[in-house]
Amino acid sequence: MNYPERFANLPDYAFPRLRKLLDSHQPGGEAIAMTIGEPRHPMPDFVGPILAANLDGFSVYPPNDGAPELLSAISGWIARRYGVDVAHDRLMVLNGTREGLFNAAVALAPETKNGKKPVILMPNPFYQVYAVAAVTVGAEPIYVPATAETGFLPDYESLPAEVLERVTVAYLCSPANPQGAIAPADYLARLLALAEKYDFRLFADECYSEIWRDAPPPGALQVAAANGIDPERVAVFHSLSKRSNLPGLRSGFVAAGPQSMARIRQLRAFAGAPLPLPIQKVSAAAWSDEAHVQQSLAMYQAKFAMADRVFSGLHNRVAPEGGFFLWLPVPDGNGEGAALKLWKETGVRVLPGAYLSRDAGGQNPGAGYLRVALVAPQDELERGLIRLRDCLYG
Repeated sequence: MNYPERFANLPDYAFPRLRKLLDSHQPGGEAIAMTIGEPRHPMPDFVGPILAANLDGFSVYPPNDGAPELLSAISGWIARRYGVDVAHDRLMVLNGTREGLFNAAVALAPETKNGKKPVILMPNPFYQVYAVAAVTVGAEPIYVPATAETGFLPDYESLPAEVLERVTVAYLCSPANPQGAIAPADYLARLLALAEKYDFRLFADECYSEIWRDAPPPGALQVAAANGIDPERVAVFHSLSKRSNLPGLRSGFVAAGPQSMARIRQLRAFAGAPLPLPIQKVSAAAWSDEAHVQQSLAMYQAKFAMADRVFSGLHNRVAPEGGFFLWLPVPDGNGEGAALKLWKETGVRVLPGAYLSRDAGGQNPGAGYLRVALVAPQDELERGLIRLRDCLYG
């Protein structure tokens, strides 16, 4: 049987690769998982009661784009958080941001650009759905290094004009997964100006926006509005998974210009699955409440401070500005070997940075790093970080 060749060169997803690396070996101590970015802080108290009170909503088909109550809650949150008014026709509810980040490319990325094969830009390392979306729409994925030399953000401005002239979409994650870098407002403004100059869209993955160390990250909608950028130039993606500790709810949204949103909604009508009404009721409450978000943020900021203490003096370590990952350089530059050593000797399970990156220009910018998720309870997390430090850096 024949299969599409466009997916032939995609490596295994990160976590199956990790299981192949580690699972044939016994852990060298109490197993502590710091791999997947699955929030483990308490979910909001109101989730259960709202869900129970709306169980009859499972008996009907839900609104495809989002119930008016939920769209109003999302637009209200955007106005409070970013000072931008976004009408309902510029919003659509998502089954988590991964769905939206993929389907937006299908809906909005043209088949050619200036008569040539299109390009989709993404940082390297990156969230893996970006690459699959590019390949699916027949674009050439270009992996732009996001390393210490560039402040762990991709330097799209440095690309040659002949590449930029073929770009249809540029992905950006801020705070970045995995490095925790936050794109400042001036960086976003320059990137949006570049998009205007070369006629491409920015897909801003902002699902970690409510987890930060010192100050709330600026958003692409906010910067676009402040600089008079065409709303069709930007699509932003948010989720309740990290903000509200509800990864299993699979609830997020995309905001874009009205013409772009019409195309995204059209695709959803044929090929997507709307959120059940009880889930939409819970989501509306979550976007309308900030108390639980502030409680969770305080817990993450305490974890940042604890990680700073544990790794005080570690050479080349850069503390994350946001998100909930540590991006740790390993002494010998072999992140995969370090992850295996750590598991076999201590039972601590982390993700090699190479599994989140691609070889580009003969180098994999994640090869010398480990991604460590700060999601476990604080006492468990501290035990794991101390073991990691003593095993790899002691």
